[in-house]
Amino acid sequence: MAVPEYVKRIRTFVGHDLLWLPSVSAVVCNEAGELLLGKRADDGRWSVISGFVEPDEQPAEALVREVFEETGVRVAPERVSSVLAHPHTYPNGDRCQFLNIGFRCRLIEGVARVNDDESVAVGWFAQDELPPLDAHARTTIAHALAPATVGAWYAPDSSDLSRDTPE
Repeated sequence: MAVPEYVKRIRTFVGHDLLWLPSVSAVVCNEAGELLLGKRADDGRWSVISGFVEPDEQPAEALVREVFEETGVRVAPERVSSVLAHPHTYPNGDRCQFLNIGFRCRLIEGVARVNDDESVAVGWFAQDELPPLDAHARTTIAHALAPATVGAWYAPDSSDLSRDTPE
């Protein structure tokens, strides 16, 4: 996630201290059932496409913008699939706790490609051939792929973030 200007301004006052920030994550499925992932430029890990919700922006709007900015792909959010908080420490030492809204999305159009400096690679992966992912990405994917009748998932406490499958 590229750091928005308003967060950079806050960082001038708080340094590397913990910030509570809104974010969104997209679990994008194509017609073959493959998932769109990006390899992050900041830490080299594969993850779901995610980003900040900017001031005056709705979460679904932020999601569509972030996916396009990072991958060149246009998506349509189908449903909210998870709401959870997760910590992240950037390589420069900046600490944050994201309040993340996960969405299941469908591909509308576009060819996945690195579209900005936030990712070093993007690609479609079969669900049984995903690269190593952190707990947040695994949890977000599992709940987005769960039947829609399950509804949006939320973590009742921090320990539930490591639970990878919906009940």
